[in-house]
Amino acid sequence: MNVVTLIGNLATDVDLREVGEGKRVASFLLAIDRMSKDGGADFVRVSVWGKQAELCQRYLAKGKRVGLDGRLRSRSWQDPDGSRRSAVEVVAHRVQFLSPRDGEEAEAEVPFEEAVAP
Repeated sequence: MNVVTLIGNLATDVDLREVGEGKRVASFLLAIDRMSKDGGADFVRVSVWGKQAELCQRYLAKGKRVGLDGRLRSRSWQDPDGSRRSAVEVVAHRVQFLSPRDGEEAEAEVPFEEAVAP
């Protein structure tokens, strides 16, 4: 079973890219508070596909709070200098905007439509 559920704040702005005809992917770094006496945060790379990627790019920015469901994906590649690199990221299937829109109360939740990654 490969299921991930996270709540955190965007540590970067959303980067939207086109990766083929009609395919768009948004990526951002999510900061997740550690539940320990020392505090701190863990940072996770997130990617979102399709229409939801466009909505994330339009409405999210660094510091905004989101909740998301998705799956882990690992990948590896070779740098131009020959070094082997790897990364683990979350591919989000559902993103819920938890920060209020401008002019709304702080407790408001803004639900977002679901989009499934290819």
